Amino acid sequence: MNRSSTICAEALLWVPFIAALLLTLTGAAFAQAQTAPASLEQEERLERDFTDPLTTLPQVIVRDSYTPANYGTNVETNQAIIRPLIPRIPPNTLLPFNQLIRPTLALVTVPSSRGGSRTEFGDLPLFDVAVLPWPDRKRTGLLVAIGPTFVFPTATSRSAGQGAWQAGPALGAIYTGIPGLLIGFIAQNPIGFAYTSPNRPPQNTFQFQPVLALHLWHEWYLRSAEANWTVGWHRHSPTMLPLSAGLGRTLVRPGLPPMSFFVTGQWMLYRQFASLAPQTTINFGMTIAFPQLRYYWGH
Repeated sequence: MNRSSTICAEALLWVPFIAALLLTLTGAAFAQAQTAPASLEQEERLERDFTDPLTTLPQVIVRDSYTPANYGTNVETNQAIIRPLIPRIPPNTLLPFNQLIRPTLALVTVPSSRGGSRTEFGDLPLFDVAVLPWPDRKRTGLLVAIGPTFVFPTATSRSAGQGAWQAGPALGAIYTGIPGLLIGFIAQNPIGFAYTSPNRPPQNTFQFQPVLALHLWHEWYLRSAEANWTVGWHRHSPTMLPLSAGLGRTLVRPGLPPMSFFVTGQWMLYRQFASLAPQTTINFGMTIAFPQLRYYWGH
């Protein structure tokens, strides 16, 4: 990249963190003052809510994934995302179920065809699931959600996205029946039905996101929620199975919204037909919760 493009790319990488700062300040204005530190039960509940993709706690995740080593290129890559989780609670929903909407806004640094790297906006994935009232979560500890998933081709360059309008099914399940432990998954299968170019390859990919949170001590917990397994159904489509693990810490302070900070490492356990794939990745992230918005959305 030339100097002006490099400066622009570096400036764009600060966008998610500036947005997170603004969200934190906004949340602080609405937060209710707390007179005592959070109890152990509250800490464990926050750890679950900050890791649970099916929670009804309104929140925003800001994450930067830095990949210093890739298969197929010597270029270092990066992905910065902002991922709001927007719950809709009856009676403010079409069906008598909790509804969860999760879009992901991405800014990606990818290898350039002219050498070096370039920073562009990526595609916009979104899932919209309904949380089923059965089985009874209080009795079984199990929560299940189903709905559609979408991918919108919003990438600003060919190398930053798939160039396909996609839709398909989504299924999520979370188990919290063991104190201090949350385990579950989100499974999606977006299928391409329209393309921005006739030269784009067909898309039909199964995606599986394993989720785990284990309370350790005080505000600290073990976390694994960043890895996304992908299996392409078309012949010679890429298959990638990464693993992630790291630590998170909840933060509850008077006058501030509840927050969580986490750092996880990610390794590519298995890959096939993936000429370009991350080898090792470091994820830095924070989650900001807005519990007051539950009341605005019908809870």
